[in-house]
Amino acid sequence: MRHVISPLDFSVEELDKLLDLAAGIEKNPAKYAHACDGKVLATLFYEPSTRTRLSFESAMIHLGGQVLGFSSAASSSAAKGESVSDTIRMISCYADICAMRHPKEGAPTVATAVSSIPVINAGDGGHQHPTQTLTDLMTIRSLKGRLDHLTIGLCGDLKFGRTVHSLINALVRYSGISFVLISPEELRIPDYIREDVLDAKGVSYQEVERLEDVIGGLDLLYMTRVQRERFFNEEDYVRLKDFYILDKKKMSLAGKDMLVLHPLPRVNEISVEVDSDPRAAYFKQVQYGVYVRMALILTLLEVEV
Repeated sequence: MRHVISPLDFSVEELDKLLDLAAGIEKNPAKYAHACDGKVLATLFYEPSTRTRLSFESAMIHLGGQVLGFSSAASSSAAKGESVSDTIRMISCYADICAMRHPKEGAPTVATAVSSIPVINAGDGGHQHPTQTLTDLMTIRSLKGRLDHLTIGLCGDLKFGRTVHSLINALVRYSGISFVLISPEELRIPDYIREDVLDAKGVSYQEVERLEDVIGGLDLLYMTRVQRERFFNEEDYVRLKDFYILDKKKMSLAGKDMLVLHPLPRVNEISVEVDSDPRAAYFKQVQYGVYVRMALILTLLEVEV
């Protein structure tokens, strides 16, 4: 039995195989329509989510399986004080596989210690978000044709953004990757990512504050929202929430082949006027997320079609 807590739980070779499977599902979804008949996915979401939870549910339904679960801690026995360990033991009696989102870093790892079904980390605090990373990788590979030799701009909340942390960890394993880290000083990438990942692996990167100065040299711009729920005081959030707004004027400075990605939800960091730009790929990302989660469920349940 295998769990997925980090994108690094897959080797590069395993990752390529998973993305190949997801691409196969995209081309011929009918082939997989009954692959998980009789299987049940449990979605344990202790933190609000729209895309990730519904994407998992959509993935399992499209595979012919069924879904059960809860969408907030308040609607589960966690409100009564039940531990994550007890919850996963109980859920293991009901389901074949589980997707868990939790506000505390490491909670899905705790679950894996006692679970008798595969556990997928669907986001734990500001730590990791591996299935979003798999979605990002599929989007980049499908639209760019490769995962190496890319200059990637990461813009916005790089301090608390778990999607950014996971994506950096995944992409540093490919050759020719360089990062442009675009953020205000207060939201810079954490030291452990800078020192233990980027510096330790000799990855090329620069840290800047102005998006306009660097957008022209990017193959990919990954926008993130400033996350209100990660701030300790409202004053800091209000001061920083509109620090970056991608609009047509800034897009005019970018290359004609640059892609814009965003894990969503957006607030106002990407103007709606950008949505019609052919370089805007964030809604395509959402669709790729279903395919990659279908591939992940099949892989963890060891279902072959």
